[in-house]
Amino acid sequence: MKWLLYLLLIGFTILVACIGYRPASGQTYDTERVAYYPSSKPCTRWWWFATEIRKPDIRYQLDWAKEMNFGGVEIAWIYPLYRYQDMYARKYNRHYPKDTTAQKWLSPEWSEMVAYTKMYADSIGLSCDFTFGSAWPVAGSNISKENRTQIYGDPSFRQALTFAWTYPDTQWVINHLDSKAFDQFADPVGQALQPALEGSKSALFTDSWEIKLNATNKIWTPGFDLTFASTFGYDIIPFMEEGLDSFPDVRYDYMLHMDEYVTNGFYKPYVQKCKELGAWSRVQCLSAPADVMTLYSLVDIPETEAMLNNPNFSRIVSSSACLSSKYLVSSETFTCMYGFPATYLRQEQTADLKLVADALFAQGVNQHFYHGMPYQPKGADSIDFFATTYFGPGGSLTPELPAFNAYMEKVSGLMQRGKSYSDVAVYIPYEDGVMKGAYPPEKQRVWVWGEYELRYIHPPEEIAGYHPLWINRHFLMQAEFKNGKLVVGDAAFSTLYIDVEYMDVRALTRILELAKDGLPVCLKRSPKQPGHLKAETYDHLITELLSLRNVSGNFNAVIDHPPLIQGDSLPGYWCRVEEDGTHLLFLAQPLSTDLTYPLYSGQSLMKQSVYRKLKFTIAGKTITQNVEFKPYQSVALKIAANGKVEQIDITFIPREPVVRPREAQKMYF
Repeated sequence: MKWLLYLLLIGFTILVACIGYRPASGQTYDTERVAYYPSSKPCTRWWWFATEIRKPDIRYQLDWAKEMNFGGVEIAWIYPLYRYQDMYARKYNRHYPKDTTAQKWLSPEWSEMVAYTKMYADSIGLSCDFTFGSAWPVAGSNISKENRTQIYGDPSFRQALTFAWTYPDTQWVINHLDSKAFDQFADPVGQALQPALEGSKSALFTDSWEIKLNATNKIWTPGFDLTFASTFGYDIIPFMEEGLDSFPDVRYDYMLHMDEYVTNGFYKPYVQKCKELGAWSRVQCLSAPADVMTLYSLVDIPETEAMLNNPNFSRIVSSSACLSSKYLVSSETFTCMYGFPATYLRQEQTADLKLVADALFAQGVNQHFYHGMPYQPKGADSIDFFATTYFGPGGSLTPELPAFNAYMEKVSGLMQRGKSYSDVAVYIPYEDGVMKGAYPPEKQRVWVWGEYELRYIHPPEEIAGYHPLWINRHFLMQAEFKNGKLVVGDAAFSTLYIDVEYMDVRALTRILELAKDGLPVCLKRSPKQPGHLKAETYDHLITELLSLRNVSGNFNAVIDHPPLIQGDSLPGYWCRVEEDGTHLLFLAQPLSTDLTYPLYSGQSLMKQSVYRKLKFTIAGKTITQNVEFKPYQSVALKIAANGKVEQIDITFIPREPVVRPREAQKMYF
C-alpha cells in the first residue's frame, strides 16, 4: 500500500507541475502603448431599459454627456421598467405600463439602433463600449439545459437571469466552465453587435462573476471528477458528498482545478472572442473561483469595482496590470455609494464622490466608468436603475458635473503617464484564503458570494512607504532576477516580502530558485503546504530557503535603501514613473483612507486643512516636504530625478456636503 501512495505522490508532483500557467518562455505581453480611449475623461455606464430606443433620444443624451464633460459611454442592456413596477411605483408615485414597443433583443432593429449610437458617438468624439450580454452575469435565452450553470449534487439547479432585456422570457446563466456554453451564448451576441463594431474600436465589457454560490453549493460541470482524478491522483466525489468545506486541503485542490476550468472555459474564450470581433476586452474578474490576479493578466483592460468592495481591493487589479505591462486600470465607480439599493438617489454629493474617486486613484485606478446614467428621452423622467448613483439630466450632481469630470480627467491623465512605481513585491495570500474557505457570511455584501481575495487587501503596514504591489505564483513563474532586480512586466522589485500561512509547493520552489540567484526575501514565518497529497520535499525546501544569507524574517535585514515615502500617518498614495525618471505622486485626502461600503451621506465633510511632513527618496536624494491637504483636496506632486518638486494643480472645490444618517441596507437579491 505504501508503494502505491508513493507512486501517487510522485505522479501528483509531476502533474501538478504541469497544470496552471506556463512560465515566461511561453507567454509574451504586448508592451505597445494602446490608446484605448480618446481622452482620460471619465465614462459612464448607460442603462438601456427594454423600451423603444429612438434616434432623437440617443442624440439628446449623448450630446448631454458631451456637455457634461464625459469622455464616453458604455451601453448596458437591462430589464423593462415594468419589471420593477411593484418595487418602485408607489415609492416614486409613478406608473409604468407594460411596454411592448421595445426592439427585440439582438434583432436587426436592435442592431440598427446600437450601430447608430456608435456612429453618432464617433461623430461627436465620444467613446462607446458595450456590455457583452443583457445585464449580468453572462446569460442567454438560447442556452440549452446542458450549457447552463450547474452545481454539484443538485441536477435541477440552474441560475436564471431576470434582470434582462428579454423579460419575462428567461435568460439562463451559462456554464462558465465549458467553452461550448460560451460559444452558444457569444455567437449571436457578437453577430448582433458586429455592425456597431465597424467604426472606431470599442471595448466589450463583462461584469464580475455573480454566480450564486455559498459554502454548501460548489460549482460543477460534467467530467470534472474524471479530469480531477487524472490530475491529482484521487477521487474527489467522496469529499464532495460529505462537503468540501470539511476538507480544506481537498478544497484547495478543487480550487486549483476549478481555476483551470474557469480560465479555459470562459476567460480565455471571452478574450479571444473580443479579438475576433475587433474589440478590446474590458473585464471585472473579481469573485471568480480562481486566482483573480492571474485572470486579470489575460484581458486588455482590467477593471475593478468601487464601493461594493473596499477600494483597497483595487490594488490586486493594478498590481496585475503592472506585472502584465498594462497601463490602464479601469473601475466601475460609485455603485450604490450610499448603500443598496440606490440610497439617497438624486441627493448625491460631489464631495462624497471625490472621496471615493481619490481612494481609487490611491490604489492605481486611472480610468473611471460611472455607475451610471439611465436611458431617458428628453423631457421624460424614467425610473432609475436601482443599484446606482444617478448621473443623468435633472440630478443633484448636474450643476457641478462638468467641473468634477474635469478633475477626474486631470488626475486620470496624470496617473496614465509612465509606469507604476515598483519596489517591494508582496506574495498575495491566495492560498490562505482558499484554505480558510469562503468569505464569512457576516462580512459578505451584495454579489460577494465567496471572494477569497477580499480577506487580504491590505499590504503589511511596515512596508507601506515602499509602494508595495501584490505578486502571485503565476507572475513569479514568469519573473527573472537580473541586474539585482526581480523583473516581470513593467515591474522591477528589489525585495520579495512573504507573510503567509500556506504556500503552494510550486511557488515555494520558484522562490527558492530566485533567492539562490540573489533575490532578497523577507520570510516572516514558515508557510505550510496546502493540498491533499503532500510533496515530501516541502520541509526541505523551507529549510534550504531559510539557510540563505539573503533570506530573513527581519525586513530591515534584507532591504538596503529607504522607502519612497516616509512620515507619520501616511496618506493613501500611488506613484507613476516616466522614462526620464520623473515621479508623479498622487496623495489622497486623508479622509479617503480605507473606505468601507457603504458611505454615509456627507462622510466627506472636512472643515480644516490637514498637514503631513513627508520625506521622499528618489534617485538617492531625500526631499522633505510639508504637505497641506486643504478641505476636500488631494495633492499631486511632480518630482524630477534631480529632486525638484512641483505641485500640480488638481483643485476641485465641491459644495459643502450635507450630513445625513446612514440608512439600513436591503440585501434582497
